[in-house]
Amino acid sequence: MAEKDQVAKVKGPASYFPSIEKKYGKPIGDWQALVRTQAGKKHMEIVDFLKTEHGLGHGHANAIVAATLAEDKK
Repeated sequence: MAEKDQVAKVKGPASYFPSIEKKYGKPIGDWQALVRTQAGKKHMEIVDFLKTEHGLGHGHANAIVAATLAEDKK
């Protein structure tokens, strides 16, 4: 069995994480910490915060917010 077949493919918002880290030079944990400073705000308000204050693209910001909020619901 090939090695790539043994590794589970990452799906959903987390699939963006490697490209986010590469493009913006920060680990995902740093971005998630920023999202958590926005507690109580709506999803799109946090997306807009990441876009305007930190220069993230919409898809990358949305992926970070979605993954973080989902993780925090657990």
